[in-house]
Amino acid sequence: MTALYLESLEGLTRLRGVAGAMVVSADDGLVVAESLMEGIPGDAVAALAASLMRRMGTTVSAAGFSRPSFMHLQAARGALLVVPAGPDILLIAIGDRHINLGLARIEMLQAAEQLG
Repeated sequence: MTALYLESLEGLTRLRGVAGAMVVSADDGLVVAESLMEGIPGDAVAALAASLMRRMGTTVSAAGFSRPSFMHLQAARGALLVVPAGPDILLIAIGDRHINLGLARIEMLQAAEQLG
């Protein structure tokens, strides 16, 4: 399974503007596999992404919607993208200001389908 995770991360990190990618446990935010540029705090980003997805899942469920299929958090210097890849795993991409969000989203959804 680890080889499949690494293959998915490799596909993401080849995209222009993607500074890193991770496979993370959805429950506790622990990193399962990662491919990050130097200086990216992977553990902190993983914990943040897992926490945000859990909270968003709770909120949308209370509102009567289904589980989120894609989360995009935009900041001044980049973006955090998160896709559930099955019930227990999240696929995360960290993008700089030049990331092609549409292409990254497509790649992430395809990778999540393979992982899930």
